[in-house]
Amino acid sequence: MRSVIPPWRKRGLDSELMTLPKVLGENGYKRRAIIGKWHLGHSQESHLPLNQGFTHFYGHLNGAIDYFTHEREGENDWHRNNDPVFEEGYATDLLAKETVKYIEESHKQGEPFFVYLALNAPHSPFQAKQEDIDKFPNLKGNKRIYAAMVKSMDDGIETILDKLQELNIADNTFVLFYSDNGGVNKVRSATEIRDGKFSVYEGGIRVCAAARWPAGGISDGKEINSVPIGYIDVLPTICKVIGIDLNKAKYAIDGENILPVLQGKSQGHERAWFSYIHQSPHKEHYSLIDGDFKLVKLISHKGNQSTKILELYNLKDSPSEEINLTGKYPEKVKFMLKKLEEFKDRQKNPIDHCAYGRDGFKSPKNWIIKDEK
Repeated sequence: MRSVIPPWRKRGLDSELMTLPKVLGENGYKRRAIIGKWHLGHSQESHLPLNQGFTHFYGHLNGAIDYFTHEREGENDWHRNNDPVFEEGYATDLLAKETVKYIEESHKQGEPFFVYLALNAPHSPFQAKQEDIDKFPNLKGNKRIYAAMVKSMDDGIETILDKLQELNIADNTFVLFYSDNGGVNKVRSATEIRDGKFSVYEGGIRVCAAARWPAGGISDGKEINSVPIGYIDVLPTICKVIGIDLNKAKYAIDGENILPVLQGKSQGHERAWFSYIHQSPHKEHYSLIDGDFKLVKLISHKGNQSTKILELYNLKDSPSEEINLTGKYPEKVKFMLKKLEEFKDRQKNPIDHCAYGRDGFKSPKNWIIKDEK
């Protein structure tokens, strides 16, 4: 990840790219919603969700909005489809309510549905309802607010799962829950894994996930720790769940169908896993997981000088990444570093850092996006 798309950035998701909702639309799914945070471009209409395969959008275009006012950069960023809406309420609660409503409408129409619920919580700013904050008297400061934000998220997810049960469609609805990165160090719970968000150590890139599909053999609290699986696997897996024969070459897909792994029918197989973070102009972080081994490359820039650090860990023996094995396995380091450099070279168009271009930026009124004539 070079950089997220901040409010002042002109780029966005290429409308020619194949997305999951586009694939679903080609295969009979008429109802395809994104509810929550878009964060994939907002300077042109072609960047917006309804031009990326979704048929319904409710939520916010930017990240890090105010949870109560729904503002970003001083303007209301709350929308239903391409129109601004002004609603009172805590953002997480409103998103859960809209999801329940969308599920009810889809069921009433007898249509299969896809919902991508992209909750902003518990991303900063740290804001929560007082009634939830009061439930954590033993915590202090942002940790207390963070816990309250997670509780609100949990409550919202519970209402959604309860609605599926009420409509008698829970058994044959595939539900997938996951986070997009590790927790923020200042508020996350203490764990044995190292570091957190903005890091390629395990605390920044390893997150928990949960799946549920009783009719498809995914239930009963099975645990999967055999091999890494990740976000690139979501599209091919969902396509398999609903019976789409996916042409990987046509859609240029990197991920794999992991349904047999989720069902406990397969242990999966080893794949090289790359991570890349360069949101600061002063730091570049890379990592490669290859079997039990993980190579970390850290680059720091200061003026015209760059400092490079290489670290090799055996995640099986040292999941906390404390024992650097570069001196013990020089040939392994050389082999993995070559792979890592090949991965780095795939980045064809460097992207400006997050803060670049902020000076003088003025957000559009109510974040209404219209293409320039």
